[in-house]
Amino acid sequence: MSDGPLILWFRRDLRLTDQPMLAAAATSGRALLPVFVLDPETEAIGAAAKWRLGLAVAAFTEALAPFGVRLVLRRGGALGVLRRLVAETGATGVWWSRLYDPASTARDRAVKTALKDTGVEVRSFSGHVLHEPWEVATGQGGYYRVYTPYWNAVRAREIGTCLAPPSALTGVKVWPANDELPDWGKAMRRGAAVVMPYQRVGEAAALGRLDTFLRDRVGGYRERRDYLQEAAGSGLSENLTYGEIGPRQVWHAGWRALQEGASGAETFLKELVWREFAYHLLFHSPQIVERNWREEWDQFAWRGDNADAERWRRGMTGEPVVDAAMRQMYVSGTMHNRARMIVASYLTKHLLTDWRVGQAWFAKCLTDWDAASNAMGWQWVAGSGPDAAPYFRIFNPATQAEKFDATGGYRRRWLDRGSVEAQRYYDTVPVAWHLDPGLPYPAPIIPLAQGRERALAALAQRNA
Repeated sequence: MSDGPLILWFRRDLRLTDQPMLAAAATSGRALLPVFVLDPETEAIGAAAKWRLGLAVAAFTEALAPFGVRLVLRRGGALGVLRRLVAETGATGVWWSRLYDPASTARDRAVKTALKDTGVEVRSFSGHVLHEPWEVATGQGGYYRVYTPYWNAVRAREIGTCLAPPSALTGVKVWPANDELPDWGKAMRRGAAVVMPYQRVGEAAALGRLDTFLRDRVGGYRERRDYLQEAAGSGLSENLTYGEIGPRQVWHAGWRALQEGASGAETFLKELVWREFAYHLLFHSPQIVERNWREEWDQFAWRGDNADAERWRRGMTGEPVVDAAMRQMYVSGTMHNRARMIVASYLTKHLLTDWRVGQAWFAKCLTDWDAASNAMGWQWVAGSGPDAAPYFRIFNPATQAEKFDATGGYRRRWLDRGSVEAQRYYDTVPVAWHLDPGLPYPAPIIPLAQGRERALAALAQRNA
């Protein structure tokens, strides 16, 4: 193997612990050049996710500093940037951690082919998922389309031990200059200062979240996770998205809790594997991000974007639990998981609006946005995806609120004029929305019973 410098191309793997690429590089004896590339594929993600990624990059830059190693920042097409760095530094290898969404896989294939053709060593590593999507197959050799068989297939599979963080890293002798990257906070316009207190950025914060969850919450996770006002979950979706914690770390910690008798640990592990299942599907059927996974749904009478969907986006539907959830997302960059199902069902069923309208809004607003989970979640609720909830399963927002927000605390938190967090919503929404806390709360867009009947009639028409 050449002893020339080694470029480490970081993307969604911004941590030191259990980072297979970094661990291999640290023991290679080669000078290392970590780089983050703001390429068109990254530029294309939503404003909130891009802003949060910028925070993750800054935190990882600080984590590398004690090793005397920098994270070089460059902007442009990935292949062109990497070629220029090879020329500038004499690097003989480029390594990265694998991603699985269609845009990333297409980019990475092109980069790999072009660099190898010029004699540059190229390697890719695991690290974003527990199981590479091609490693888990049905008895017939195909891929899984239903979650429960997938869970049964991977539950007992051996998960490799976590890798320790490197004890030392050797950087290149002369560091290339950084490109001047844009202020990603500007992508959030008025919202960055409002959303910031809700973020837990970096590896240390992620590990702290995991410790807190296992100490205080995992025992009641199965029973309490759906209650909207309770912080019963781990909050790790944000950190897993940017690779600030590795899925193996989370799995092994959850498995230990299960062996120790924590009653909610298996449910927690199943949620982690739901993320795995989403990536499994994304890899094998990449059309899931933009087309109905079930082709028969192409004949369904979805409405495209419309005025009702705009009221949904603005948290002004007149259904309190829906509006509270939409405002929670706009203020905090995230949304309770039960609430995500409620608002998705309301949009696709009561409002008969195409799931892609909601998917696009989530992609713009979520700081824990994940291409696989977002597409899988929306198609699951809409009924058009693999292993989907049947379309006739229509969440009633009022009864959901009665069951999972019985005291009304969640709705008051995000809607009441006297609530600090409710006020923050008005501080961050676009001025062009002309929203003011003094405005009367809107009447419902459509009576819930009528919306349900309309949705079922549309289903019957599709099936006719």
